[in-house]
Amino acid sequence: MGTLEKIEQIKGKIILKTGLHIGCGTEGVEIGGIDNPVIKDPRSGYPYIPGSSIKGKMRCLLELRRGIRSQRKEAPCSCGDCDICRVFGNTGKDSKVGVTRAVFRDAFLSQESVEVLKKRNLLATEAKTENSIDRIKGTGLDPRVSERAIAGLGFDFEIAVRRFEGDGDGPVSLLREGLAMVQRDALGGSGS
Repeated sequence: MGTLEKIEQIKGKIILKTGLHIGCGTEGVEIGGIDNPVIKDPRSGYPYIPGSSIKGKMRCLLELRRGIRSQRKEAPCSCGDCDICRVFGNTGKDSKVGVTRAVFRDAFLSQESVEVLKKRNLLATEAKTENSIDRIKGTGLDPRVSERAIAGLGFDFEIAVRRFEGDGDGPVSLLREGLAMVQRDALGGSGS
């Protein structure tokens, strides 16, 4: 693995083009309440995007591009030898990778978005009712109310990249490829 040469930062902003749902679970639902809330920062009360959600989506897309998920029945790669294991970590017992190269930070609501919400007296989330359809009968099955962060919000994200001797630009290049794929795909529940 070599010695740690430096820690680089990849920073950016996630702008929601549609509502985003990243759930947090619930213990109970009040009558008429939302049964599927979004995860929120306990300090501010605003929604945020966990770094693990960005990391998991990015890893999954990169593995799909390389044909890994189809070979391993949806389990993440744990070979310990490939670039994905080096950058994202190895889930196997016999890790040959050592230290994971990428640390994904939680993406919190940007200051610009907070100011817009306050200025326009808007809530950061909305309720969206979804319904499953019985395709044979053509009838609705089970309406569900989900909470989601509203379109237009911006979230600041950061990935810390540990660069070890001999890594070259590999980890950063892989992460940039993954970010481009997430941008073209979706994030969160129901593909926002």
